[in-house]
Amino acid sequence: MTTKWQEVGAGVFQRRYEPCDVTVTAIVGSEGVAVVDTRCSLEEAQEIKRDIARFASVPVRWVVNTHSHLDHTWGNSAFAAPHHVPAAEIWAHTSVPAALTPDDPAVAFFLDTFTDNGPDWRARAEQLRIVRPTRLVEHASVIDLGGRTMELRWTGRAHTAGDLWVVVPDADVVVAGDLIEEAGAPIWGPDCFPFEWPGTLDAATRITDATGFIGPDTVVVPGHGAPVGSAFVREQRELIASVAEQIRALHRAGTPLEQAPAAGTWPIPRTRTTYALERGYAELDRRAALAGLGTEGTR
Repeated sequence: MTTKWQEVGAGVFQRRYEPCDVTVTAIVGSEGVAVVDTRCSLEEAQEIKRDIARFASVPVRWVVNTHSHLDHTWGNSAFAAPHHVPAAEIWAHTSVPAALTPDDPAVAFFLDTFTDNGPDWRARAEQLRIVRPTRLVEHASVIDLGGRTMELRWTGRAHTAGDLWVVVPDADVVVAGDLIEEAGAPIWGPDCFPFEWPGTLDAATRITDATGFIGPDTVVVPGHGAPVGSAFVREQRELIASVAEQIRALHRAGTPLEQAPAAGTWPIPRTRTTYALERGYAELDRRAALAGLGTEGTR
């Protein structure tokens, strides 16, 4: 794994950071820098700022959270006052602020997990000040960085309800967040949408949709891992779709949820099926209840 900044397109820089092997992207315009995702803590995000200052002579003026998870948002405070003056605009999908409240169960869970990981993590948890985005995107927004634009696109629910694509048209680079993973298999968490994820990827890909923004030569920066191309996106789309179909098949066969991990033939580690199954079964049960058909009537 490289831990140096790489220019993946003209004026678009990407670096992988530990912990979590999370990718941070910096898009440089004449009026400022846009940072995509902010890592897990104030301290980690301040490292991002120091690093960017070594290759960019303009300030960070915009931050984009590709989704709500801690490794992409908990460093936001480094780009807000008093740590960053003037404060950067923080952008995200409209669903993200509600998932970044201190009493949110996911936030509480991750804080407890951090605290149990030792004194370094306890110190980071004590520093945590959740800063929610205030510039919100429903479907699409365009930001002028000075001499170039950056587009924020939402094509549907997938890894979470609010996954944004960050499109840099003049460089043919797309930042995917955790819609795409290269460092390992995709993550289906407690807020995933396993049946909608394949269509969300289809809507971004020109092969499937003429309005898509991922073309044959596009560089796609995943949330974790090395940059990939459109062929990799299509391959991962098929993997994600196969997980969804496996869930449907198990549910249709009447396999109890607790037996489904062992009963399925999975293209991913079995340990990663838990939330995909829970979310998928709940959705299929809901559809069956609405249709008044019961489990055997689901498709």
